[in-house]
Amino acid sequence: MTRYRNALPQLGGDLFLTDGGIETTLIFHEGLELPYFAAFHLFETPEGEAALRKYFRRYAELARRFSAGLILQSATWRANADWGARLGYTADALAEANRKAIRLLGEIRGEYEIDRTPVVISGCLGPRGDGYVPDRAMSEQEAETYHREQVDTFAGTVADMVCAITMNYVEEAVGIARATEQAHMPVAISFTVEADGKLPTGQTLKAAIEQVEEATSGYPCYYMINCAHPTHFEPF
Repeated sequence: MTRYRNALPQLGGDLFLTDGGIETTLIFHEGLELPYFAAFHLFETPEGEAALRKYFRRYAELARRFSAGLILQSATWRANADWGARLGYTADALAEANRKAIRLLGEIRGEYEIDRTPVVISGCLGPRGDGYVPDRAMSEQEAETYHREQVDTFAGTVADMVCAITMNYVEEAVGIARATEQAHMPVAISFTVEADGKLPTGQTLKAAIEQVEEATSGYPCYYMINCAHPTHFEPF
């Protein structure tokens, strides 16, 4: 059963830890191969699943040690139709991979969550194309239709929310927000920004957020950024 879908605890102002850099960690620190940076593909072997469990447990232990809440993003950034097809997944196999990713986080929550350390499970949703180059731009309606399948899969699990990461143009973010609203799932949107604080399209972050807010009647719960060049980032 979902736990926080109707009241996300991180919106209350308490400190929450998030996991971060899963593909970087698994590739460069664990020495694993991730074709197309597809961490969900590790569920294909017991060893791969164990590596994912180890990764998430590390953050859960930190959250408990420091009495902080925890937001865990599922290893599904690449688990949409186009990227799944490149790896040979059928639609059914891809849906099951998404469910496995959420089940793993549910198990982690069962192991580590206590009253002072709530664990929020977030279904991670990535772009249809490249996360840093807007090379496959869709309309808002196309994006809603494309991402609805993965969103609906998350909605049928214990995931508390959806987080769309490395969105590099507004129309895809709008489509995702609309798909999550139809599925009654909270959503956070994370835009990719360049060193000047603008999206790869040249749009300012402020304008991008305002456009999403207007197009969705303010549906997203909050926004984040993924900075391509963090040492030189200028927010606005």
